[in-house]
Amino acid sequence: MSKITAAITGVAGYVPDYVLTNKELETMVETNDEWITSRTGIKERRILKGEGKGTSHIAVPAVLDLLKKTNTKAEEVDLLICATTTPDMVFPATANLITAEVGAVNAFGYDLQAACSGFLFALATGSKFIESGQYKKVIVVGADKMSAIVDYTDRATCIIFGDGGGAVMLEPNTEGYGIQDSILKSDGTGAQYLHMKAGGSRKPATIETVQAREHFAYQEGQQVFKFAVKGMADVSAEVMERNNLTAEDVAWLVPHQANKRIIDATANRMGVGSEKVMLNIERYGNTTSGTIPLCLWEYEKQLKKGDNLILAAFGGGFTWGAIYLKWAYDPK
Repeated sequence: MSKITAAITGVAGYVPDYVLTNKELETMVETNDEWITSRTGIKERRILKGEGKGTSHIAVPAVLDLLKKTNTKAEEVDLLICATTTPDMVFPATANLITAEVGAVNAFGYDLQAACSGFLFALATGSKFIESGQYKKVIVVGADKMSAIVDYTDRATCIIFGDGGGAVMLEPNTEGYGIQDSILKSDGTGAQYLHMKAGGSRKPATIETVQAREHFAYQEGQQVFKFAVKGMADVSAEVMERNNLTAEDVAWLVPHQANKRIIDATANRMGVGSEKVMLNIERYGNTTSGTIPLCLWEYEKQLKKGDNLILAAFGGGFTWGAIYLKWAYDPK
């Protein structure tokens, strides 16, 4: 019997309509377009507007489009994993809300939280359900409404984040395509540099925590940058070495879109030229769990069956990792 691998058989994405430009941010906080662009590579980001709208309202359109593109009936889906740092509610899981909304009545679902590495962790997890032979159709979502936890008076964070997300379908493959290898890591000693101070069980919400603005993302940029450059570059190089891949063998680097300088450093370490790097940070900023599926969605038509892709991410807390996969289909 041929070995079963988990192959991506379709990808879809969604970004809200509202565009928050660097120029608009200049009216909200002390910054300017040149300062933001030179340090991050970001020109604009998308924001989900509207009363009562959460991450599921980003994920559902992406999942519905994915079902249509892969000619899949919602009731055929076995499992949906949602990687998100900004769930609609503490419970139920956002994945449960998504499955209900799209009609995936036979699927079970759960959320996975690993900050900006969430989509990679969820993709690796979903692949195991396929490889085991237990499931045939697994949807992995990466989506975040970061505007809900960003302090727009804090220049260190408000310039970086945006809202958006995407979804991929995983299905069994016996031709050698799909996910080949993964290296996933975490180090909780980095929590002090990138976290949210209040809102969890350790420090529940009070009038005082709200007044102290402790329900927003907190980041010490220099420390995070230093760790991110090393973390993403190290695992990307390691997964190449472990699979005997040269820079010439790699068709695309699919990096988490946190900062253009981190992306460049990772590509340089791998020896991959800029023409092989998926990039959309200038238009969407850092959508946390959403960046990698959004890249795959936007570049889908340039991907060819058999292409070697390296997916790499780094997230708060700290979490980081890389996945090596062989693309399973030609553009339609």
